[in-house]
Amino acid sequence: MKTKQSRPPRRIREQQMIDAAVTVFSRGDYHTVSMEEIAAEAGTSKPTVYQYLGSKEEIFTACVRRETDRLVEAVRAAVHDPHAPAGEDPLRRGMHAFFAFVTGNRESWTVLYRRAALRGGPLAEETARLRDRVVAEVVGLITACTRGDYDDLDPRDTQLLARIAVSTADAFADWLLEHPGESPDAMAGHVTELTWSHLRSRRGAASP
Repeated sequence: MKTKQSRPPRRIREQQMIDAAVTVFSRGDYHTVSMEEIAAEAGTSKPTVYQYLGSKEEIFTACVRRETDRLVEAVRAAVHDPHAPAGEDPLRRGMHAFFAFVTGNRESWTVLYRRAALRGGPLAEETARLRDRVVAEVVGLITACTRGDYDDLDPRDTQLLARIAVSTADAFADWLLEHPGESPDAMAGHVTELTWSHLRSRRGAASP
């Protein structure tokens, strides 16, 4: 007598389909990717993908949201690591986690940074909102790191520093992927030093 094989819970199947979609979107342009490709990568049918995740635009948005969540969670965990050595720069830890995520999740980074950046309309707006989440994380981090030494730091300067750090990290991430000899730690050191150098220069310019 054959035993009926149970299906994975819906939540797990959805995540498996998003995994497949991230892989497919990382390989080709959004416009050329078909629902058939996503279904084939997921080992299921096109109607099932529609049933679970909706349209191609909804699937792409789900991919970007989930991978942004994963990136933010990785950075946040590194920044607030309770076992980190005393005196270690949390900004550098966060940047190291960022670059480690990029190198360990190349498909995710391709979808987040390259594919999403080329989309227009609602997806561009969604991507901008998700990027603002990352910037907000860095704003909070810089605020915490400068407390005491830079209490007079203008909030606008903090926002600027955060955006510089995130934009620099974006550019360095592409460099890192194109130059396998580089390491996440080296890239983290570069971005961290650039960020703090900019802070010191602005502080010096503001001094009488």
